[in-house]
Amino acid sequence: MKKWILLAIFIPFILNAKIATSQLILISSNGWNDNQASLQRYEKIDKKWHKVGKKLSIHIGRNGFGWGIGSHKIPKNAKYIKKEGDGKSPAGVFRLLWAFGYAPFDISYPYKVYHRYDHCVDDINSKYYNSIVDSRKIDIDYKSKEYMKFAKNYYKYGIVVDHNSFGSLHSIKGAGSCIFVHIKDKPTAGCSVMSESQMKEILRWLDKDKNPILIQAPQSEIRGLLRYIKDF
Repeated sequence: MKKWILLAIFIPFILNAKIATSQLILISSNGWNDNQASLQRYEKIDKKWHKVGKKLSIHIGRNGFGWGIGSHKIPKNAKYIKKEGDGKSPAGVFRLLWAFGYAPFDISYPYKVYHRYDHCVDDINSKYYNSIVDSRKIDIDYKSKEYMKFAKNYYKYGIVVDHNSFGSLHSIKGAGSCIFVHIKDKPTAGCSVMSESQMKEILRWLDKDKNPILIQAPQSEIRGLLRYIKDF
C-alpha cells in the first residue's frame, strides 16, 4: 500500500515537471493539415528569452501534424495522432539527440557521420524499430528501412528528434519512427525540413550544454506546449 501511495505522489510530480533549457526551436503551422510551417529559434541569455535569427519558412509532413510521443501529454480526445506511414510530423515537445551528416562537420554539437550501411528502421515487426543501426553488425530482421546516406542530399545534414523513445526498447510499434530535422525543399513523410544553409546555421548554433528542445505543432497548440518549458 505504501508503494502505491508513493507512486501516486511521485507520478504527478513527474508529469508537472518543467524542462530546463536555454535553447528552443519553435515550429508552428496554421493548422493540423497544413504542410508549410515557420521556424523561430530562441535562446535564454541572462535569464531572459531572446529570438535568434530570422523566422524561416519550412516544410513539415505532407499531411500536417499529428500528436507524437515526447516530453508532453497528449490531450484527451485528440483528433490527430501520429502513426507510422501517415505522412504527418509529430506535434509536441521533443529533445534533440544528435546531429548527423554524410561527412565530418566542424561543430561542437554531438555529430555522427553516416554511411549507406547505416539504416533507420521503420519496420514495426523489427526489434530495431525506430533505431539507427549499422547493418553490417546485426542480424537483419527488418524489411523496411531508410538509408542514412543516399544519392540525394536530404540527409547531408540533419538532427535526430527524440520522438517515440528513439533508439530504445520503449518505442511503441506503429506510433511513428525515424523523425529528423533535415534538408529538403518539399513536404515529407513526417520530418521537418529546410535548406542546407538554414540547416547548417542551426547546427552551428546548437549547444548540448543548453539542452536544446524542439516544440512543433499548429499555432493553436503552441501556448499550451510552452508551459512545459521552465521560465519561458
